[in-house]
Amino acid sequence: MNLIIDVGNSFVKLAVFNGNTMEHKEVVKLDLILERIRAIRHEFSAIKRAIVSSVGRLNEADVEIIGAYFDLLILNSNLKLPYKSLYKTPKTLGVDRIALVSASVNQFPNNNVLIIDAGTCITYDFITAENHYLGGAIAPGLRMRYKALHNFTANLPLLDTTLPNNIVGNSTETSIHSGVVYGVLKEIDGVIEDYKLKYSDLTVILTGGDSNFLSKQLKSSIFATSNFLLEGLNFILQFNSNE
Repeated sequence: MNLIIDVGNSFVKLAVFNGNTMEHKEVVKLDLILERIRAIRHEFSAIKRAIVSSVGRLNEADVEIIGAYFDLLILNSNLKLPYKSLYKTPKTLGVDRIALVSASVNQFPNNNVLIIDAGTCITYDFITAENHYLGGAIAPGLRMRYKALHNFTANLPLLDTTLPNNIVGNSTETSIHSGVVYGVLKEIDGVIEDYKLKYSDLTVILTGGDSNFLSKQLKSSIFATSNFLLEGLNFILQFNSNE
């Protein structure tokens, strides 16, 4: 069994996989990570291996403790990966993007795949049917756009994410919702259409924290999945295993 540890800026996703089947998942605050890992270790005594993907701040002392519990793999660009990367700055490529591309290789082999991760940022990652990772794009996510309008203007309020009823906003609040939400939807649909014009038989994956909110509104045909990154991390761990 494998333990997957995905460390964000404030929260950590923990998942337990038995082969390719996820048997447990939870989200915890960063300061509770060791407490929860000890509890998971007690509940799932068959866990032998673990992988850490960190875009947040996991200190070295915590890493050492986790490494004492399991055969630990730290995700970085130097690992053996299940695809050929043509990205020109591999050391600056986010570990979350590495995991997402790996998941696509595992679940959609020999396909042109566009992975869209709608979280704090919206990332676009493309891998060809020949298993070549070309790169993609990084754009502000929904919450970042709401916050930018509030933080960089004198009078605009900070609003909760809301699907507008009409593209024409008839108040400041509805105008903000229209600009942010429809802006993101039109952006994503437009990017997908541009990729379809260049690459035939395109498979599109939508994942990330805002995927459920966005998926029902997009015109394009997509696969929406919330656990794609965790599945990718599990595959990387398997791929680097000697077993």
